[in-house]
Amino acid sequence: MQTNLSEAAKRLPRAEEAESILRNCVHCGFCNATCPTYQIVGDELDGPRGRIYLMKQALEGGEISGSTQMHLDRCLSCRNCETTCPSGVDYHNLLDIGRGFIEQQVPRSPRDRLLRAGLRTVVPRAGLFKALLRAGNAFRPLLPDSLTSHMPREAIPARPRPQVQHARKVLILEGCVQPSLSPNTNAATARVLDRFGISLTPAREAGCCGAVDYHLNAQDAGLDRARRNIDAWWPAIEAGAEAIVQTASGCGAFVKDYGHLLRGDPQYAEKARRVSALAKDLVEVLREQDLEKLAIQTDKRMAFHCPCTLQHAQKLGGAVESVLTRLGFTLTPVPDAHLCCGSAGSYSITQPELSKQLRDNKLNALESGNPEVIVTANIGCQTHLDGANRTPVRHWIEIVDEAMA
Repeated sequence: MQTNLSEAAKRLPRAEEAESILRNCVHCGFCNATCPTYQIVGDELDGPRGRIYLMKQALEGGEISGSTQMHLDRCLSCRNCETTCPSGVDYHNLLDIGRGFIEQQVPRSPRDRLLRAGLRTVVPRAGLFKALLRAGNAFRPLLPDSLTSHMPREAIPARPRPQVQHARKVLILEGCVQPSLSPNTNAATARVLDRFGISLTPAREAGCCGAVDYHLNAQDAGLDRARRNIDAWWPAIEAGAEAIVQTASGCGAFVKDYGHLLRGDPQYAEKARRVSALAKDLVEVLREQDLEKLAIQTDKRMAFHCPCTLQHAQKLGGAVESVLTRLGFTLTPVPDAHLCCGSAGSYSITQPELSKQLRDNKLNALESGNPEVIVTANIGCQTHLDGANRTPVRHWIEIVDEAMA
C-alpha cells in the first residue's frame, strides 16, 4: 500500500514503523473474514481493512472525525486478523500508533473522559479495586446488572501457598484485579508448581503490567508502569530467576511486548528485551514438566476458552488444551474457537453492547458440548463469561489443583 505520511505524522516517535506496517498491507480483505466486530456490524470500517484505511488517511493528513475514533474504539485488539493475514501486517502496533495520534486530534466527550479516567484510576490499583469490590458485594442487591455482571458470582477463597523454598525459582506477576476477582488462581499455581520443585517469588514492588493505561491511549503512563516493573523484577532476574510467569494471558501478552515498546529507550531497552524473553505464560512452564507427577484423578468434562491474548498474541493456541488432555481431562469441542469473547481488557465496559453480543455467541459455542465447567487462561475473559450466570467459568489451573491426588 503506497503511503505518504503528513509532516505531523512524520514527527511521531514510531512514524517509520507505522509507514512500514501500512506498506505491508495489500488490502486483500482476508482479515475481515475472521474479525469479530465485522461479523456483527457488517461495516467495512468495523473490520481491520477499513480501520487500516482510516489510520492511513489520518496519518497522511486527511480528515479525522469522531467517526474515525469510534471505529477504532470498536476494535477489540484481539489480533485475530494478524493470525489470518497472509502478508504479516503488524496490525496491533499500527492500531496503537493510530489511536494515540487520533486521540490528540479528536476531543472526547466529558462522559467518555470520565469513564476512561475512572478505569485507569481503579483497575491498576489492586488495593483500591479490592476495597471497591468489597463495598460492591456488600450492596450487591441494590446494584444494577451492568455492575454485578463484572463481579464474581461466588467467593472462592485462596487456599494456602506452599512455604517450602526450592532451588528453582520463578517470578510471578500477581496482577491488578485477579487477586480480588479470583484469589485462588495464583495460590493454585504455586501449589501445582511446588509439585515440580519450583517456587513462586512475588515481586511486591511490581504492579500493573501497564496494558490498561496503554490501551486506553495513555501510552506514556503504560510505559512508565513497564519501567517500574522491570526495576522491581531486576534484582531477582540477576539472582537467577528462571522466568516471569503470568497466569493472565492479557498481562503476559503485554509484558512480552516490553522489549518492542521500549526498544528506543537507551536506559531500558536491553533490560526490557531480557524481561520479554523471560516472560512466560503458565502453560509454557507446565508443558515442559513431567505431568504424571500430578497424579490427576478426574472425570470432569470441560470446555476450554482460549483467550485471544493466548492464541493470537502469544501464539499458544492449543497449548493449554494439550496439557489438559495429557492430564486426563475430557475437553468438549468448541466451534469457532478463534473468535473473541468480547472481554478485551476494558472493552466490556467501554463497548457494552458489542461486548455482550460477542459474549453470548461465545457461550453458545462453549456450551454446545455440554461441559460441566468452562475454563480459560485470562481473568478478563473469566469474569466476563461468568458474568452471564450460565455455566461456571474458572481458571484452568484451579481445576488442575483441585484434581491433584
